[in-house]
This record gives sequence, structure tokens and C-alpha cells, in this order.
Amino acid sequence: MSHSNNSESKFDPKQPSVPISYPIKTLKELESRSYYESFHYPFNKASSVPIESGYSAPLPNRRRILVCHDMAGGYVDDKWVQGDTNAEAYAIWHWHLIDVFVYFSHNLVTLPPPSWINTAHRHGVKVLGTFITEWNEGKAACDKLLSTKKSAQMYAKHLAELAANLGFDGWLLNIEVTLKPEQISNLKEFVKHLSLTMHSSVPGSLVIWYDSVTINGHLWWQNELNEYNKPFFDISDGIFTNYSWQEDYPWQSAAVAGDRKFDVYTGIDVFGRNTYGGGMWNTNVALDIIRKADVSAAIFAPGWVYETKQEPDFETAQNRWWGLVEKSWGIVRKYHGTLPFYTNFDQGRGYHISVDGDLVSDATWCNISSQSIQPLLEFADSTANSIQLIVDLKEASYSGGGNITFKGSLGEETYFKRRIFQGEFILSKLPIHFIYSVKSDNNSSLGLVFEFTSSINKTMSILLTSHGVDHLSSKFSKVVLTSEHKGNAPGWVIHEGTIEMNGYILTGIHALCYRPNATSKELKSRPFGPDHTVPSSTDYFAVLGHITVKTSNYKPDFPVSTSWLVDGEYISWKSGPQDSRVLSLKISWKLKEGKGIVFPHYNVYVEKLPQLAYGNSSTTLEPVQEYLGVAHVNCFYVSELKIPAITSSLKFIIQVCGFDGTNQNLAKSPYYQLEIKDHKLSFMKYPSYIYSWISHWMRFLRS
Repeated sequence: MSHSNNSESKFDPKQPSVPISYPIKTLKELESRSYYESFHYPFNKASSVPIESGYSAPLPNRRRILVCHDMAGGYVDDKWVQGDTNAEAYAIWHWHLIDVFVYFSHNLVTLPPPSWINTAHRHGVKVLGTFITEWNEGKAACDKLLSTKKSAQMYAKHLAELAANLGFDGWLLNIEVTLKPEQISNLKEFVKHLSLTMHSSVPGSLVIWYDSVTINGHLWWQNELNEYNKPFFDISDGIFTNYSWQEDYPWQSAAVAGDRKFDVYTGIDVFGRNTYGGGMWNTNVALDIIRKADVSAAIFAPGWVYETKQEPDFETAQNRWWGLVEKSWGIVRKYHGTLPFYTNFDQGRGYHISVDGDLVSDATWCNISSQSIQPLLEFADSTANSIQLIVDLKEASYSGGGNITFKGSLGEETYFKRRIFQGEFILSKLPIHFIYSVKSDNNSSLGLVFEFTSSINKTMSILLTSHGVDHLSSKFSKVVLTSEHKGNAPGWVIHEGTIEMNGYILTGIHALCYRPNATSKELKSRPFGPDHTVPSSTDYFAVLGHITVKTSNYKPDFPVSTSWLVDGEYISWKSGPQDSRVLSLKISWKLKEGKGIVFPHYNVYVEKLPQLAYGNSSTTLEPVQEYLGVAHVNCFYVSELKIPAITSSLKFIIQVCGFDGTNQNLAKSPYYQLEIKDHKLSFMKYPSYIYSWISHWMRFLRS
């Protein structure tokens, strides 16, 4: 997944290459609709996310937070649609504080990379692209855009079409040029037509106006909502005010907006450029004022933490900065959804990838599309707590590249409880089935506490655990003992159980660290600590790998392999060293009957099938599945795959993955078979010990 960044001058979007996200830079490109002829277009579509997550619903009638992501000109690590190799790439995991996410760059039409759309939608957050005109080029673009009412409508239509086809939720409009007074009526037509077209084509969509050009055509930032920019506010879904405001401006904006005060997004520049409070580590100063005025906030460039390399490290600084936002603003939104609920705590970057406990890749990687539902962790002062909990990207994972790791000290007869999720899941009459994976040392136990609320506000807390907890049982409404079985990989233990909660809403999940009431024989049978040594009596170590909550009758509907049409195209071969070859191709798949079944993603593997001829006999070696990557749409590009000379056939396996975290058996998954013609080794003879050594080595790799 490593890519060169110096080839953009030669970039031809119609030619096959590693899929990327990129902007539209001219009105000519926008008008021609040439983007849809690009090889990269199908890869840039957003994946299927259940609408129950809430991203397509109207915004709630309360103050909100809009985040405008502006980093290094845009399209950095996130431009690689299928992922890249930077394990320390930028990511956001505090989605519970965000209502709207804007992807920003200084290109004319900024199309959000699908990675941001996928993870934001998964968390119920809307995603907007950016249309911006600035400097002399922007002035020329506006002259063309606003030349007639018809041209204004035409370009608005094309922008709406892009959002609908790529799966994002609207636009931030920033006209940062001086206009002629006679152009204003067509500008208003452009804004109005875009808003109406977006609303009719994408449910819950938004068009937000940026506070720049005024109704008189002057480039004059108002820093508030007033008579100079309100005409644009009136025909759009909100305004993002400039960030050089004074303390009383948010109240003045609220007065002008009236019952639409929550559609005023008061700007804050985190870099602190002429912004109230100075931004940076004082961003909360501005947020406090905005909250008191009861309007919404627009946080510009929170990637400041990453770009300026704040101490001591990105993860710690990121959690601290967003902690200030949470302390100022509060948690005003909850994750809404229906079952199944699944998370593996993946941040969309890491140092390895696991599938069902098995390590399939130890390469560094980043792909924000793979980010799972993020935990709502409380990052308290570590010196005040006996147990620290972190998403440890280097610790073993059960699925993906994430986990929650708990480590520290814990005495006997004590426990440590921390929130990891907060939301609202309405439960049906059916019992709910839960599954979670744990890896721990031999004297550390990890349970889950599920919190429920009934329609009459009755609350219940149910502890799920596989061990006796006599000293804790009185602290919960009920204790449910889980069944326990070993996972596919050493050390992982899978916990399962069922409870009936008809008429209740699942509102929260907590982790509970405790010492088990188990016999010494039971304890000795469990794994040792992370360093494979016997822990002390107070040492605590446990890793939570994943959580699944679903109705008891839920089973993913994986179509049989023969239900799929799998095709390969753009097949390209190059010569490699020692008679090897290098292959690139696009693989695509779809269901034969056009069934309306959708899946969140697909794992892609390859089997390199050798056939070695020796004398008049042939030996077929046992194949090994090599992990290639993950696809969030129904296609995947294999780039420069090295094929050993002994290979006679390639089998590309598309492992279908369910919304509950289950994965289709590889033997039953759809695949694409590619025969390698004229492979030289079919005419070569080798001593028998060579075949024996290769066969042994491939069996070792598979194990």
C-alpha cells in the first residue's frame, strides 16, 4: 500500500492507477462531468452505512458543532482510497462531539475523500464538501458562474449531482472575491437552487454559507450574522461566520437569526489567527462564549494539534484538546442506532491487522474508512487512577488494528469501572445476544456493564461476566454469567450470553476491571501477562478486542459464492527479477440477481497457486491466503503484486463482512481466478528436495 507522491504532474484520471481522491479545479471540469469518466470515480463512492446511525436525519434543534478540516492543502494520507502505510496518520475519534464535518481545501471544488464520509456517517455525522472562489482565478470563475441565471442553476445542479453520486451531504460555499452588484441576483439563484436541489436529492442535506462576500458584492467579513449576509442565510441551511468576532457578536447573531439561531455557526480558528480567545489550547474560551449565547460553533482546523506536533504525542495531545471541547460544550449528542451494534475500536490506522483473532498483516497502515465506532472514553488524570485505559495500536487486536487496553494495579476486593459507550438503542421484543473478546493475564478479569432505561425511566445495570463476583453482585441490578470459549488465536477468550430487555433502551456500556472469585486451578489455566511473565498480586492487564450486540435471531445473510459475478479488468503484467512477474488489475463484483443486500466492507486476499513439474509428474502445493487489503465498495485495485515464477494461477478471494462483525468463511467466499499463461517454471525440472522445502514452507506460512 505504499505509494509515490511525486507523480501528480503526470496524473491522468482516465488511466488505471492506485485509486485516489482528488478535487475538481476548474468550472470546465465541473461542467463537462468528466469526473464520472475517471478510473477513480467508482472507488470514491461512500460505503453502505445504515441510515439508522442518523446522518441523514435533520439536524437536532439545539446548538451544534461543525468541524472544518483543513490540513496541509488537503488530500494527504487520506487521498489514498484503499489506504496507505502511515500508522501515525491524522485521524479524528471524538465524533460524539461533532454534528457536521466539512472537508476543506483551496481548490475550486473539494470532494471529501470517501474515508471521511464513511467514518463520519458511521458515527451519525454529516459530511460537506467545499466550493470556494478566491483570488484572480476565483474572480474569473464567478464571472462565468454568475453570467446568467441559467449558468448559476447549471453549476448548482452539477454540485448537487456530485454529492448525491459520491454519497456526501452537501456543501460549504465560500465566495471570497469582490463581485459586481449586478452579479448578486445570480449568486442568490446559485445558492437557492443548490439548496433546493440538494434537499430533493439527498435527505438531510445542508448548504452552509461562509461569511465573506456581502449582499452588496463587497469582500467584507462580518464575523456575525447581520443585514449584510442574512439574505444568503435566508436561502441556505446556515452560516459559518468568520472568526474575528468580539464577545457580544454571538448574542447579536442569535438576535438576528431568531428561531434559526442554531443555524449560526460561529467561527473559531484553532491556529489562533485573529480569533477570539486565541485558539490553540484556549479554544474552549471561545466555545464558552458561544455556548452561553446558545448558538452553534464552527471549529476550523482542529488538525493544529497534529500539524504543530503538540507534546507529548499526538494521541495524548488530541485527547487533551478534545477534552477541553467536551468540558466546555458538554456531550449534547448521543449515538443513535438499531441493532446489530459492533465495534472493534479500530482508529483507521495502526501497526497490524487481525481478522477473528488471526494476524493477517503486520505492516503499518492507515485507512480512515476502516475506523470502527469509537469508544467514549474518559481520559482522566493517570496519576489519580489505578488503571489506565487506552486504544493501544501496538497491542494485539482481535479484529482490525485497535482495542482497548487496561493496565495498572488493582487490589483484591476492589474494582475499576469506566464508561466506553453512550447512546440510545431501542430494543425489540427479542432477547439480545452479546459477544465480546478479551485477552488478559491470569489474575485479571474484564466484564461489561450494560445500562438500560425503560419508557417509564426505570434504570437497570446488568453486569456480564464469566466468573463469580460475590463481592460485586450487590452493586448491579443483575449479574449474567457468560459462556466462555477460546478464540481462533492463542490468548483470546470469547464471551457470549443472552438477556431479555423488552421495552428498554440500551443507553450505555461500561468496562469493569476486577479480580475473579476463581480457584487457583482456573486461574493457572489462563494466559500470563503481556510480557509472558507471572504478574504480581496487584498487577492488572486486560485487552478488550471487540463488542457485538444483536438480536438473538440475527444472522448475516452471506450469499453463496456462485451468487456473485466477479470480474477482472485492466490487467497489466510487468517483468520482475528472477523470472517473476508484477501484476496490476481491477477486481469488481456484484450479485447476479441484483439483490438489494449491502455489506459494510470486504477483505481481499490472494492465493498464489503453484504447480511444479518434475519429470512426468506434477506436485500441487497447499495455497496460502495473502491479505491484500479492504474494500468499502464493490471493487478493489491490486497494484504491482509480485508473482513468483513458480505460480501458475492466482485466486483473488473477496471475503464478505457483516454489520455484526462476522466474516464469511473464505472457502465459501466469491473469488476471481486468473490463470498465468506461459509461466516458465512449468517447463523446468527441480530436485525433489526443492518441492519438499517449498511445500513445508507454505504450510508453515499458512499455520
